[in-house]
Amino acid sequence: MNHSALLAGRTGLALLFILAGVAKLGGGYAATQGYMDAMGVPGSLLPLVIALEIGGGLAVLAGLFTRWSALSLAAFSVASGVLFHFDLADANQFNSFFKNIAIAGGFLVLAAQGAGDYSLDRLLQRKPNRLAHA
Repeated sequence: MNHSALLAGRTGLALLFILAGVAKLGGGYAATQGYMDAMGVPGSLLPLVIALEIGGGLAVLAGLFTRWSALSLAAFSVASGVLFHFDLADANQFNSFFKNIAIAGGFLVLAAQGAGDYSLDRLLQRKPNRLAHA
């Protein structure tokens, strides 16, 4: 297993979501909330979206709770693709939809494979259980 490749893949996937969440906080909040409302998704859900993007992205980046974080972000990617980009007759929306599907696929591979050696998940696995020796 190539643990460096897992780290690089985790980093790329994570940064996409971390940066998107931060951008929504840094000036894109009202526009994103308006877009959500226009698409029939309550804009009041935006804080949860930002929390998932930043929190899930940081967890994947660190390799912490990687499988669950990856599954959550995969589901989010599919849901946002269906809700916001499922106009397959429009070439731009077609591409955006299938990019979301591809990102979800990357997260599913990560969920199946795990974070690898360069992760907090692995570090926590190696930590001895002190209570077991008491």
